[in-house]
Amino acid sequence: MQPDPTLLIDIVQKEMPYGKYKGRKIYQLPVHYLEWFERQGFPQGRLGEMLATLYIIKTNGLQDILQKIIRDHQ
Repeated sequence: MQPDPTLLIDIVQKEMPYGKYKGRKIYQLPVHYLEWFERQGFPQGRLGEMLATLYIIKTNGLQDILQKIIRDHQ
């Protein structure tokens, strides 16, 4: 399986479609919300991929990898 090169761009551009943080950009979601999803199970499909990827990025202190993408694609 090849990594999807558009996944990080989608994380920066797409908004959360529902819930407490509806309308907020995915990359702006707080860690505690991502941790809740990790415990409950990420949704199926693209949204789940984005949330799971962002969970890994934020819980490992890798937010810097999003900065150039934010500048270029927001």
